[in-house]
Amino acid sequence: MSQASEPSPAGPAPAAPPSPRTARTRQIRLVGLIVALAVLAAALVPIVLAMGPPTRDQLLEDAHLKGKQQLVIGVKDDQPGISLKLPNNTWKGFDVDIAYMIAGYLGFDHSQVRFLPIESEDRARRQARDNDGFVTVDLVIASYSINAKREEEGAVFSASYLHTEQSVVTLESFKDQVSSLEDLAGRTVCSLTTSTSIQRLAEAGAKPVGRNRISECFQEMYDGKVEAVTTDAAILAGFVTGDRAGVDGQRFPVLLKNVKPLKHWDIGSSPRERWGVNTGPNKALRDLVDLALYESAMDENNSTWENAYNANLRWQQEYNLPQPVAEQQQPDPRKVEVRQWPWERIALPPPAHPGSPPPPTGPAARVGWRGRGRRSSGC
Repeated sequence: MSQASEPSPAGPAPAAPPSPRTARTRQIRLVGLIVALAVLAAALVPIVLAMGPPTRDQLLEDAHLKGKQQLVIGVKDDQPGISLKLPNNTWKGFDVDIAYMIAGYLGFDHSQVRFLPIESEDRARRQARDNDGFVTVDLVIASYSINAKREEEGAVFSASYLHTEQSVVTLESFKDQVSSLEDLAGRTVCSLTTSTSIQRLAEAGAKPVGRNRISECFQEMYDGKVEAVTTDAAILAGFVTGDRAGVDGQRFPVLLKNVKPLKHWDIGSSPRERWGVNTGPNKALRDLVDLALYESAMDENNSTWENAYNANLRWQQEYNLPQPVAEQQQPDPRKVEVRQWPWERIALPPPAHPGSPPPPTGPAARVGWRGRGRRSSGC
C-alpha cells in the first residue's frame, strides 16, 4: 500500500461539554468563594480600624473640625515681619502665612480664618482678646518658643516651624560693643515678661524690665528709659528694618513715636529658639497641625513655607547684619502615621492650601532652599 493511501492518524477526541449539573456546581462554588471573601473582609476591616492609625478624616472628626465654619487663631499684633495688624485691619507676617498654610490643610480658606491678638502671658491658656472679653482660640501661632516650662503651664506644642535665636538691639548711637549678654551687665534691658530672655538677662547681671508687648520695649528704648531690648532675633529684626522697603516695595508702617535708627547685635547665643503651635490638649488637632507641617517640608512641590520666609524674613537680612534673622530651612517635621486605603492614594487629591503667600519676586526668589544650618540665612 502506498503512503498516499494510508489512513491519517486520528486527532484527539473533542472534550465533552460539562453537564448542566457540573456548570451549576461551579457557579455555586464561585459565589460561595466570593461570599466567603466578603465576610472575611467585613471581619478584618474593624480589626484594621481598631489596630491601625486613623485616617485624616477621622482626625478631623476627633479634632471637632468637621462642620466647623471658622478657625480662630491667636497671633501677635505688634511684631513687624512676624505678625502685625495693619491700619486697614488686615494681618501680615510670617506667622500669619504659616497660619493660613495650616488652616488650608485643615480645610479652611482665607475667609474662614479669624485672627485675634494674644498677649505672651495668655498663650499657654489660648486666651485671646475679643472686643471687651477673652475667648479660647483653636490655635496659638504667636512666635511661641517650645520649652518644658511652658508645657508644664499647659501648652501643647506641634513640631517647630521656625528656628531662630536670642539677640540684642540697641539704638544705633549706642557707644559700646555687645557681643554677649554679659556686656549688658548693670544696664537696663527690656524683654517680654514671659520670654525665655528674662532669666538669661538676670543671670548675666543686667537689670531686666519685663513688658507684655515687645513694641512697649522699643518705645521705652526710643524714650530713653531702657538701653537695650532682647528677645528672639526674628522678632527684633522687623523693628531694626523699620520702614525700609522690602523686595516687593512694601514697608512696615511706623506705629511707634520718636523712632530712631537701631543696631542688631549677634551675641552668639547657642540655645536655639524653636517656635511651635500651641494646639491645646486635643491630640488629633496636634497631629493634623504636624501633618500640615510634614507635607510642607517633605513635598518638593509645596513651597508655601519658603514663600512665607521669602516674603517676610529673608529680605530683611541685609538690614540686620551681622545677626542672622532666622534659619532659612523649615525644621524637620514630626511624621504622623495616617491610614489611607489604596483607592484613596490613587483617587483623592491632596488637601488644598488656600491663602498661601504668592511666590516672591526679585533676587530672593532665586535663592535655593534645601540647605540646613544655624547660620544659613545670610551670615
